[in-house]
Amino acid sequence: MTTPKTPSEKQNRSIQRHNTRRNELRLDIAIGLLLLGLLIIIPIFGPGRYIIGQITLFFIWAGVVTNWNLIFGVAGIYSLAQMAVFLVGGYTAALMGFYGDAPFWISAWIGAILAGIASVIIGAATLRLRGPYVMLLTLAIAVMIQKLVVTDVECFYYEGALCYPLTGGPRGLMKFGDFGFREFLGYKQAPLGKYYLGMILLTISTIFAFVIIKSPFGSAFRALRDNQLLAASRGINRVKYQILVFGMSGFFTGLMGVLYAGHFKTIGTNMLEIELLLFLLSMMVVGGLGTRWGPIMGGIIIMVSNELMKEMGEWRMIAFGVITVFFIVALREGVVGLANNAWLRWRNRSSN
Repeated sequence: MTTPKTPSEKQNRSIQRHNTRRNELRLDIAIGLLLLGLLIIIPIFGPGRYIIGQITLFFIWAGVVTNWNLIFGVAGIYSLAQMAVFLVGGYTAALMGFYGDAPFWISAWIGAILAGIASVIIGAATLRLRGPYVMLLTLAIAVMIQKLVVTDVECFYYEGALCYPLTGGPRGLMKFGDFGFREFLGYKQAPLGKYYLGMILLTISTIFAFVIIKSPFGSAFRALRDNQLLAASRGINRVKYQILVFGMSGFFTGLMGVLYAGHFKTIGTNMLEIELLLFLLSMMVVGGLGTRWGPIMGGIIIMVSNELMKEMGEWRMIAFGVITVFFIVALREGVVGLANNAWLRWRNRSSN
């Protein structure tokens, strides 16, 4: 008579990891459905055009930060060129609409594709660099793009007596069309069209980021972030994965740039200002670098804080800088990391 075999320690660890992943998936689905349901019903209560507009802006910034988190937090590549990629997407759609009368729904996809290509080029330029050198190069790229547009003052196109530079120059571009919600839904309901479009794009972008983080790609990104030499010895191709993460992140960031252009009906180099970069970086750091829900939670906290501090003027950006430094030094895991640690401690005490 043979005795039943007991599971080995390796098998037990495998079962525990499987159960942990399954529980995380269930929790993510529950949180996602709760937030999505809440966002769907908010317009029913008639919060007003300003609140709808601010939430739409939150969708845009949260989408940018979610994809920036893939590069900065998950892959550990300290790129500061995310808003330059955002601008490529928005400007492409704007230029096609202004000079070619291209339908905005079509130029949106072209803008996203070109933004992905621009992001890949930036990623390739940083392959031989590490840490602060990546930050300096990508920041220099963003500044260079800003200066090229701002100094573009030569006349390219005449509209009556008005003269327009190719990129719009310091004024940026306007009158290039939009998504057409005013024609489809009417003036009063047009903001809701942009609201739900932003919600859909953020949902798709977030699901995509979650899939990447939980997939073997995410494991490869984290391995390269934590120890590049060890990852290379295990056969992980740094060039392949760095180009991949830049391209995927750039595509969705470009879509958010197009949404911004279509929402505000203007696009300009103010998107590359340091204040906005700090504002978005604060979202990522406060939420939790490299975490799944960090960009969303950080976006909510910073957007609400921004509204509460509107009367502070220039001190508002100083406050965001202090908050960002505090989290980097004292709370590096962000609010999501703190919540995860608290949940693990509670679960361990309950199991004991």
